[in-house]
Amino acid sequence: MEIIKLHDDYIKLGQALKAAGLCESGVDAKYAIGDGLVQVNGEVEYQRGKKLHAGDLVNYRGETIRIEK
Repeated sequence: MEIIKLHDDYIKLGQALKAAGLCESGVDAKYAIGDGLVQVNGEVEYQRGKKLHAGDLVNYRGETIRIEK
């Protein structure tokens, strides 16, 4: 499980995928999210700009990212 520490109140989904090293670029994140491959808190998410807050879990290709304050 990858952990991302927040420096602000939130991080956007596309940025979180890049920060965790699961997507190499914003374009890769855009297509992964648009293709329905990313889940936030168990639900498929299609918005690249979805704001993630402390406690959120992101799943992508068998990897999990946890957002922490």
